Amino acid sequence: MRLVSLLPSATEIVYALGLGDELAGVTFECDEPPAARAEKTIVVGGLDTKAMAPGDIDRYVRSRLAAGEDLYTLHARALAGLAPDLILTQDLCRVCALPSGQVSDALDYLGCQAEVLTLDPHTLDEVLDSIMAVGQRAGVPERAAALVAGLRARLATVAAGVAGGRAVAARPGVPSVQTSWPAIAATGPDLVVVAPCGYHLAGAAEQAHLAAAQLPGVPVWAIDADGIVVRPGPRLVNGVEALAAVLHPQAVPAAPPGAVQQVTGE
Repeated sequence: MRLVSLLPSATEIVYALGLGDELAGVTFECDEPPAARAEKTIVVGGLDTKAMAPGDIDRYVRSRLAAGEDLYTLHARALAGLAPDLILTQDLCRVCALPSGQVSDALDYLGCQAEVLTLDPHTLDEVLDSIMAVGQRAGVPERAAALVAGLRARLATVAAGVAGGRAVAARPGVPSVQTSWPAIAATGPDLVVVAPCGYHLAGAAEQAHLAAAQLPGVPVWAIDADGIVVRPGPRLVNGVEALAAVLHPQAVPAAPPGAVQQVTGE
């Protein structure tokens, strides 16, 4: 089966299921594993924002969306040329990846008969369900079941070892919204974790220094957001384990190097 992934988390799922050899096309943002972007055909392009400040990124995204313009470019003929059997896409976030409707329209126009599987998890359980869905559609349900069983076992180990934490400023299962430093401070956090979408640990740490300056006296931690927090794939369980290490350092093993970093205000 020939697969194409149009979002980084789906690419991670494909490789975790041992289907890397069947993956023909990816996006320019599919950087895990590194071989995905280096060895596969890039069928979705977009602006590289790594050198942009967060405020500049926000203004760019808002201006494009307000104008009804796309943030990503689908190389439709390249996609059709790969003759995929299954395309993995999403409708969860226009800022994260192409919406499935745009993909389906392009396939209809080009006469490509590929099946399109849309992944839109909003909770951790739904992420695990999406892994099962990919495994089922790709013909490896037993691999998916084994992968998910292992991930659930790790989550159970964390749950058995710690009391967790209460996210006082979060809205579980729904899209994020803008807020303010006074609003965050008003929730009375005992600890703040900074996990900005699109940033690994170094970039998250830069933003965490700003948070620490705004919230004096509150411990602030940065986390590898793109790696283990914001992408709805198997490494979210790594994120749970890293958060447990931050919240309960005496009860669980320390997070691996490069996962988290405590910062101070400047």
